[in-house]
Amino acid sequence: MENRIYRVVMTKDESGGYLADIPTLNHCIAYGSTMEEAMQNIREALEGVLLVMEGEGLPIPDDSNTVEYSISVPINSDANPSKLLIA
Repeated sequence: MENRIYRVVMTKDESGGYLADIPTLNHCIAYGSTMEEAMQNIREALEGVLLVMEGEGLPIPDDSNTVEYSISVPINSDANPSKLLIA
């Protein structure tokens, strides 16, 4: 059995919980009230998605070619986020 590594994007929501998302696998998301709970839930979701894909003979996506960058851009803290445009 081969191990694969998938990138998890974690977002804190307004209620204080966390949404975990694996972008490589469309619709593989999970929620938790803590980051640890969200990570446990996304692991279980990932295992389930991969099991179904394998059972249906679908190719298992590989996340090894993913490169992640973060960028910092200055914004006016008074600006309306819905009107920000980054070109």
